[in-house]
Formats: sequence, structure tokens, C-alpha cells
Amino acid sequence: MHALTIRIATLLLLLLFSTSTLAENSTSFNGYTIHHNAIPTAMLTPQVASSYKIIRSKYRGLLNVSIIKDVPGTTGEPVTARVSAYATNLIGRRHDISLREIREGEAIYYIGDFPIVDREMLTFTLSVTPEGSEKATTTTLKQDFYID
Repeated sequence: MHALTIRIATLLLLLLFSTSTLAENSTSFNGYTIHHNAIPTAMLTPQVASSYKIIRSKYRGLLNVSIIKDVPGTTGEPVTARVSAYATNLIGRRHDISLREIREGEAIYYIGDFPIVDREMLTFTLSVTPEGSEKATTTTLKQDFYID
């Protein structure tokens, strides 16, 4: 198997099908589905983290967002979008998350990292405007983080 294919498969598996420390949600709106999840970066393999320039740490989290245009009879089509995100904790401390676009083959997604502490629940607020759309949608994701 080609090394790039292995890296992509590893990252997608970690981001989409991990254990209970992973929150995976989706939001459907106006013919699009937003997939959004958050994990501790320590869950990434060293190879995946290095290839995406992500610091592996139990004190860092990774937000992953992808936007899929609904296409009848298919699993959909990845699209580019303007995506912004921030996280707030239970006492209201806000952390803006800088997202960068990743393109690999047909896949398009946005990733950004942020600090985490033990037993912290973060609420992520995302604003997404798919390319060609004039209307943004806002969605949220809640995730608890635990550090060994």
C-alpha cells in the first residue's frame, strides 16, 4: 500500500472511528452535511502528526471539519468552504481555533489544534459557508477531554 494512502487511512480512522474520547457529529443544512469531531492529538501516530505538522500531546486537541454536498445516490461530494471555529469551556473562557485546509485526492477537510486540560468540557462553535453559498450556518460540538 502506498505510504500516502496509509497516512490518509490512519488519520481518517483516528478521526472518525475512535473510542469514547472522540466526539463525532454531523449537521445537515441546505443540501450539505458538516462532519465535525475533536480528539486529543496524542491519539495520532507520530507519522500522521509529523506529516500534518501537528504537535502530539495529551495537552493539545485537534478539531477536524469536512463539508459534504449532498448528491442523491452517492455518499456526497467534498466541497471547500469558509470555516471558522472557537471553543469555550464551562466558565466561558474562549479560544479561537485557526483552521487550515487539507486536500488529499478527493478529500477536503479543515483542521486546527487547541490547548486542553484534564476533565475539561469544551463547546466548539463552527461557522461554515460552503463555496458558492451566500449563507453561513452555525453549529456546535461538545467534547469532554481527559488526560491520564
